[in-house]
Amino acid sequence: MKWLIALVPLAAAGTIPFPGQEFAAPPPGQVQIRGVAYGGNGCPQGTVSSQISSDRTIMTLIFDAYVASIGPGVALTENRKNCQLNVDLLYPGGFQYSILSADYRGYAAIQKGVTGTMKSTYYFSGQQEQSSTEYSFVGPVTGDYLKHDQADSTSVVWSPCGTNGMLNINSQVRLTSSVPAATGLLTTDSTDLKFTQVVYVQWQACKA
Repeated sequence: MKWLIALVPLAAAGTIPFPGQEFAAPPPGQVQIRGVAYGGNGCPQGTVSSQISSDRTIMTLIFDAYVASIGPGVALTENRKNCQLNVDLLYPGGFQYSILSADYRGYAAIQKGVTGTMKSTYYFSGQQEQSSTEYSFVGPVTGDYLKHDQADSTSVVWSPCGTNGMLNINSQVRLTSSVPAATGLLTTDSTDLKFTQVVYVQWQACKA
């Protein structure tokens, strides 16, 4: 089973501002994803493969071990899975970016009494401020899903100006239950065996 996260073409996707805001974006050809490091019980070393588009604006990571489950006989360690991603972006000086929203796509099989949560926290190396996107399921839920979550406009965190900020993404999938006999599974899409998270960014020019 595989879990997939795609960073959309960052500059090519254009700027998607919050209501009442306008931003400037760098030229699409000047934004590149140079690499990704990872670790966690949801993405042990050797379980993640990656692909970079020819124009180096899209990074796709395929996870082989990102599945959370809960229920009788299931170890507590399976209730919550985590993956820490460190994304190295190269972009022109004079710009900074932040996370705007995220799409979650996959498969859920959650009985009554079980709650499933997908959450990603975003921050830049050297900064304490964080922003996050999150989506929760309350059982009973069974089937494929596609969910969208907008980052809180009051807690937007921007990359530092004057340097290429390393984007850190702490991603987790967790299940909790108020009924001991109930079961739950947050796993890959039942059709194409892929769970997809798409992260959207917004740009603005650095202030002089």
